[in-house]
Amino acid sequence: MALLRYTILCMLIGIGCTGCFRRWVMTDKEVRKYYANKPVKPTWFTIQNDSATLYCATTGSDTLPPLLMIHGAPGAWYGSRILLDDSILQKHFHLIAVDRPGYHKSRFKGKKKAVTSITTQAQIIHEALRLNRSHKPGVVMGSSYGAPIAGKIALLYPQDFNHLVMLAAAIDPDKEKFWWFHPWIQSGGFPYVFFPRFLKSATDEKFAHAGELQKLAPEWQNLSIPVTVVQGGNDDIIEPANLDYARKVLAGKPANFIYLPDAGHLIRLQRPDVVRSILLNPLPGSTGSTMTR
Repeated sequence: MALLRYTILCMLIGIGCTGCFRRWVMTDKEVRKYYANKPVKPTWFTIQNDSATLYCATTGSDTLPPLLMIHGAPGAWYGSRILLDDSILQKHFHLIAVDRPGYHKSRFKGKKKAVTSITTQAQIIHEALRLNRSHKPGVVMGSSYGAPIAGKIALLYPQDFNHLVMLAAAIDPDKEKFWWFHPWIQSGGFPYVFFPRFLKSATDEKFAHAGELQKLAPEWQNLSIPVTVVQGGNDDIIEPANLDYARKVLAGKPANFIYLPDAGHLIRLQRPDVVRSILLNPLPGSTGSTMTR
């Protein structure tokens, strides 16, 4: 009887956690419904090599400069759907939104598990540029946990990009935020089976993230392209102090910092107007002052 109660409790916890993170997750049925009456639907591609399967959604002509969009944890390509649907951006960019390895339909070495290495993720996600035929430098943009990956891509492949954009960037190794259920998932014990895959992947990343960010810390000063960092004041996932960290590690670089006091974590969905403005009208590199919008 005690085992039955415990099992039911674990199931309820798993279901409850799924509900808490519904804003990050869409089913294929929900995606089809969302796009049922849209004038422009994405084209989906699966890129494969010996080690990875990378799922991508694209809009805009592939002869335009690429805009490579990288989601956080958890997440998937559809977290960038508002930008993918933007008819103005479609005239200026070949928009490419990816599923990061370990999320939704992307895999590394055939496994559903998260890839905790920022460098490995960057190398895999860069393969999405195979879809673009412009041979022009573009923009790499990452949100939340996707921001340091976008940064690493800019470091590894500076010739392919002329702008790095980081939204609600989880880049400070000392500001990693844990939730009550993370130890339950990380333990890998009996309750583990009741948690959805996207939470397992996000938790695996979370416990490795601080160490990965520490490896990345000395590399920020090697960035050679302009950077824009955007942070919301009402972000309940990423501490706004990450913006201060960005100002510190990007000191002296061509970087702009934008603070949105009323915005939350999902800047792509809440303030697509600001993101569009940044993409179409990148500000000249500043010396570190923070703009409030």
